[in-house]
Amino acid sequence: MNTASRKAKGRRLQQYVRDKLLEYFPNLTERDVKSTPMGVSGEDIWLSESANSIFPYSIECKNHERINIWDAIKKTEQTNRREKGVLVFKRNKSKVYCVLEFEEFLRLVK
Repeated sequence: MNTASRKAKGRRLQQYVRDKLLEYFPNLTERDVKSTPMGVSGEDIWLSESANSIFPYSIECKNHERINIWDAIKKTEQTNRREKGVLVFKRNKSKVYCVLEFEEFLRLVK
C-alpha cells in the first residue's frame, strides 16, 4: 500500500467520525466539526468551541490492520488539547471502536 492509499484510508475514518458526530448532535454544523487534513499535527477531528462544549473529547483516528494500542493511546494523549482523549480505530472490514480512560467510561454510563 502506498502513502496516498494509507492517507486516504485514514481520511475515510476521520470523515466517518465527523459524519457520525454531526448525525448524533444535529445542532452542530459542518463548520463546528471538521476532519483535519493529513499531515497536520494535533487532533484528527477539529471541534469548534460550541462543539467542544457538547462533546468535550479530543479524537485520534487510526485505520490500521495492526495497531499498537499503547502507542496509539500515547499519541492520543500527546495530541490532546482537551483533558479527555478518545482513540477511534478500525481495520478493513471491521466495526469502528473507541478507547477512552476507564473512569471516564464509568462517568458516562453512570
